[in-house]
Amino acid sequence: MKKKYEDKRNWKEYNKKLVKRGEFYINPQFLETWLQEVKTMNQRKEGYPYLYPESLIQFAAVLHIKSFDYRAVEGILHGLAKHFNQFPVISYSQICRRTNQLDPLFATEAENIIAGVDGSGMKVSNRGDWMRHKWQVKKGWVKIVILGDTTGKIVDVRVGNENLDERKAARGMMRRNKKRIKKLLADGLHDCEATFNLCEALDIEPVIKIRKNASSQGIGPRPRAVQIYKEKGHENWCKEKEYGLRWICTEGIFSAVKRIFGECLHATKKRNIYHEAKLKFWAYQKVQNIC
Repeated sequence: MKKKYEDKRNWKEYNKKLVKRGEFYINPQFLETWLQEVKTMNQRKEGYPYLYPESLIQFAAVLHIKSFDYRAVEGILHGLAKHFNQFPVISYSQICRRTNQLDPLFATEAENIIAGVDGSGMKVSNRGDWMRHKWQVKKGWVKIVILGDTTGKIVDVRVGNENLDERKAARGMMRRNKKRIKKLLADGLHDCEATFNLCEALDIEPVIKIRKNASSQGIGPRPRAVQIYKEKGHENWCKEKEYGLRWICTEGIFSAVKRIFGECLHATKKRNIYHEAKLKFWAYQKVQNIC
């Protein structure tokens, strides 16, 4: 019999984080740095100068990802301006244009991290499966592959359509962040020669679930990993390799992002759809940093 789940969460501390998260959404911190930011942005700039700082655009982008349309975001800024010295309000068209120009970065200074990689999907329409089956409307979906660490922070993100090769995307992120990763956690989809060979080349310890029908014959990192997996057995292998941490690195992040910002995308252009998907994870990272 499995043990009954025991919730060890500190609910008093968790409730404070949720309250602080709500404060973050409507906190106009951009007013404190407006003049200095605009001055820096306009240094050596040709043409018409910037009037609105990057922090304002980030503030508006988080509200948009929280399911406010661009016109509603402009309305929120008008409402705030009435109580904060009537600061100039950017138009919704400019908010849209500059939000789509944001560069969502997931840089982390942590070294020797234990990272996990996994993929999930997001809907490009909120109409449901009925439209697809009844009217044969194929809208497709967007696949997101993330690289996260054991603190729940996002290290890197790749976005594409449903045909995105998750294994190739994972190897690309490994190469980009090779200096910071010491161990990689992944499910059975990544049990392939190319991933094991890359881990050995980059000096990264692979903790990849081995398939049941995997052969241990041959020479190389994958056959050696198969031998170790079969000798120890799945349960002992998981405990020794800390495979359970993969849930914090990936599944926990996907669950939180979809719960907080939703799993439907509202942009219409392909480029903007991918960008919106990436912004959801960028916004989640910002929320995590203040909580």
